[in-house]
Amino acid sequence: MHAKSILAALAVPALVYGAAIPQEQELPEFNWDESSPDTSDIVGGVAASQGDFLPMVSVQLAGLGHLCGGTLLNANTVVSAAHCYYGRTTASFSIRAGSLNRGSGGTVSTVTSVRLHPSYNDNTSDNDIAILKLSTPVATSSTIGYATLAASGSDPAAGSTATVLGWGDTTDGGSSSTTLRKVSVPIVSRATCRNNYSVSAVTDRMFCAGVPEGGKDSCQGDSGGPIISSSKQLIGIVSWGNGCALPGQPGVYARVGALTSFVTSNL
Repeated sequence: MHAKSILAALAVPALVYGAAIPQEQELPEFNWDESSPDTSDIVGGVAASQGDFLPMVSVQLAGLGHLCGGTLLNANTVVSAAHCYYGRTTASFSIRAGSLNRGSGGTVSTVTSVRLHPSYNDNTSDNDIAILKLSTPVATSSTIGYATLAASGSDPAAGSTATVLGWGDTTDGGSSSTTLRKVSVPIVSRATCRNNYSVSAVTDRMFCAGVPEGGKDSCQGDSGGPIISSSKQLIGIVSWGNGCALPGQPGVYARVGALTSFVTSNL
């Protein structure tokens, strides 16, 4: 199992509700490429258009560029994946909203705090959700919007189609894309996903999406980004998977419908 983010070995503490995050787990090694600070993105997708999902943001690490995706909830709040920020300092993060290009354009705001779900487990990726607070409010515009959350308790229906968006590699371990891409994937039943992974690996706070034959998926670095319903509700957050776009190995997402109380209490 691996999380779908870029975790450089940075020996710095992160702040969550004012407390330092423990450093028990060694962060995965990452080989930086100057021309491509992230090694991730949508596999089997197409270029996104500006209006596909206006709340989409790129979360950036100072000096290194795009780290993870995120979703703008209001002028001061972004929701993302907890594993992107575990063991890191909030002082180094910013977000870019309103641009299809992860490295230019749009509106940039510094992240002032990161709040991980209190029950987030970095070993199992359960409750893989985080709230980022911004220094400068990000207003809505023709290129920026705020997301609508899935209803509390809702669970994406197996067989329904969802869309994942992100930046980076268009093949597992391949070259990255500087422009936003998207891919549509069917929701996989939790029972099927547990058969593919294990019952304990896929909790009730997760759901899966992908095609049985593989070839369409989110990938490393897409972490924290949105998976949305046909009505553009935020139903999940890119979390983890086994490789990218492999047959019988769907992507696993944090289920927003099971985590809305955490989100709404931190808006």
